[in-house]
Amino acid sequence: MVNQQRMVDLLKQMTLEEKIAQLLQLAAPFYDGTDSDGVITGPMKELGITEETVSQAGSALGLAGAEKIKHIQQTHLKNNRLGIPLLFMADIIHGFKTIFPIPLAIGCSWDLALAERSAEVAAKEAAVSGVHVTFAPMVDLVRDPRWGRVMESTGEDPYLNSMFARAFVRGFQGDDLTNDVHRVAACVKHFAAYGLAEGGRDYNTVDLSERQLREYYLPAYKAALDEGCEMVMTSFNTVDSIPATANRKLMRSLLRDEWGFDGVLISDWAAIKELIPHGVAANEEEAAYKAIQAGVDIEMMTSTYVHHMPDLIASGKVDEALIDEAVLRVLQLKDRLGLFDNPLRGANPEVEREVVCCAEHRGIAREMAAKSCVLLKNEGSVLPLQPSSRIALIGPFAKNNDILGNWSWTGVKEDAVRLDQALLAKVPDSLVAIAEGSGIELMTEEQYSEALLAAEQADVIVLALGEHSDMSGEGGCRADIKLPQAQLELIARLKLLHKPIVAVLFNGRPLDLHGVYDQVDAVLEAWYPGSEGGAAIAELLYGDVNPSGRLTMSFPYSVGQVPVYYNQFNTGRPHDPKDVDARYVSRYLDAPNAPLLPFGYGLSYTTFVYGELALLEDIMTVERPLHVEVMVTNTGERSGEEVVQLYVRDIAGDVVRPLKELKHFVKLLLEPGESCRVTFTITEEDLRYHHADLQFASDPGEFAVFVGSNSRDVMERRFHFVR
Repeated sequence: MVNQQRMVDLLKQMTLEEKIAQLLQLAAPFYDGTDSDGVITGPMKELGITEETVSQAGSALGLAGAEKIKHIQQTHLKNNRLGIPLLFMADIIHGFKTIFPIPLAIGCSWDLALAERSAEVAAKEAAVSGVHVTFAPMVDLVRDPRWGRVMESTGEDPYLNSMFARAFVRGFQGDDLTNDVHRVAACVKHFAAYGLAEGGRDYNTVDLSERQLREYYLPAYKAALDEGCEMVMTSFNTVDSIPATANRKLMRSLLRDEWGFDGVLISDWAAIKELIPHGVAANEEEAAYKAIQAGVDIEMMTSTYVHHMPDLIASGKVDEALIDEAVLRVLQLKDRLGLFDNPLRGANPEVEREVVCCAEHRGIAREMAAKSCVLLKNEGSVLPLQPSSRIALIGPFAKNNDILGNWSWTGVKEDAVRLDQALLAKVPDSLVAIAEGSGIELMTEEQYSEALLAAEQADVIVLALGEHSDMSGEGGCRADIKLPQAQLELIARLKLLHKPIVAVLFNGRPLDLHGVYDQVDAVLEAWYPGSEGGAAIAELLYGDVNPSGRLTMSFPYSVGQVPVYYNQFNTGRPHDPKDVDARYVSRYLDAPNAPLLPFGYGLSYTTFVYGELALLEDIMTVERPLHVEVMVTNTGERSGEEVVQLYVRDIAGDVVRPLKELKHFVKLLLEPGESCRVTFTITEEDLRYHHADLQFASDPGEFAVFVGSNSRDVMERRFHFVR
């Protein structure tokens, strides 16, 4: 619990310069590799700040390591007049040293409990290494795979993203953030609607209606805050033509006033100064003015507050009360983390050596990696591989440990289990031939000749393909989201051998799979699977684990369809795919409207059969919810997990409603021959949406309910909601 009076008394003792410095966040170079005073000079000159300002700064980012952080904190406390501790923040996105699959992959597990566990592990490793706050979860809704940062999101659905947002916050923060020193404070990002960047290009413009913002893009942020998330980070983009970092309506009116958020609001890296190139501030002084008016508490890695806030206050343009409220929020977070009584918090070199990347944590990462892979194709049941089969493992990821993803900054690639290592650990060396075949973007004849020799001796060719990790993540946007041409050529050449081919894909986004999906017999989407990726994939390939992942972002048929997503509107002239000659309808002449692979899709080594969909009531009211039942049976010979998904459509709304909206799901583990009756309950709350006047309410009328294994393959029934 925060000692409010103690923080208020501390605030009263602070000079204006000390208060403003609490709102400054500096990066690792100001502290890392330091001299005896804890600072270096280069970055200070660049930002134009002094050692005194550094000694008064409120927080640091990008530092980790218990010994290092203990030294920096102790040095800081000696130099800080009032003994106010530093907050250490870092990007712990999907693991600290034990790296889990990228968040988009974690979403594909549809396993909220395991997602929460992954965040708990990441928090523990980060906390014992001295970190207090993680810049996660990233909950931006994503519909454009060209955007490199789709890898950080859990997908295209607001309901599912909200569920994962809550799970991650619970995992990071736990139930008692003050006393549980193995947890960290969470910072939800990027507020708001960063996932809608035009053209899928990072940092680009976002323009959408307030209804779209509230209906699709805000729910996951709100869910994280409802779960108790301590911090919010502003996004780089504009919202209603105003950069988020200067957007008073978004930050003051919505976040603070409407939602009641009283935690810390932090800018993204240099976002306050970027108000100048955005064109809403003429200079740094105006940028500082607009950001503090919008309610931004901490300025990350620019110094407009430090340089200009004293004059803004002296001139009367900024009320010092705005500074006081921002500083008080920062102090309250430090107190909530227990830093005033225990400034070293969880930083512990002995525990760090014991728990970071330990066997238990790697085991959880392995389980998550296996659950997050999605089997996209399996013609002729080429998978699982037979233990006696001769395998040719070919491709740029055959021996590649670049499988952690772009946001695994504390991860060690050399610690990752490669696919070749995992296969050789499972079967005799004599059954596995390994060849690179091509690089990620280039292929030599020597590489191909080696691959051809290996393939000619094999019963099955396993191709390990994908993107270099720098091809996705922040700044990793691509206009062409196919595999690089060298890898497509490798597939085409090996196809001429007429042998079964399995493609394992390592990538950070949904791809245009032309040249892959149509050429090979089986496709396993592995994403960037993390520290135990190779081991998990080997278990899946040989059937020790049955694939259970389901897509949470549609795979486009063509990049020309983008954005393509399941919960689209119908339009006034919808296209019937069966009518191939129709022209004056909403369609492409040269491609289908539907994605290649829809939201919720994924295969298994067993088969699941759905019985008749039954509605236990025809009429639903506010007091009497609707119960939906379906019998699901495992008709195969292996145990397996099925994700049973329920969608709803409002047939005639006040505004246009999507063709389908995910409302509930359940993940079932069924043994061979086992059946389970699944019952869903639809309540009035499930039918609410934002009306023309932005009122969030439900309408009486006719509704469709869909249940199935993905958003495309569903059974439908109708019901009425009456008041």
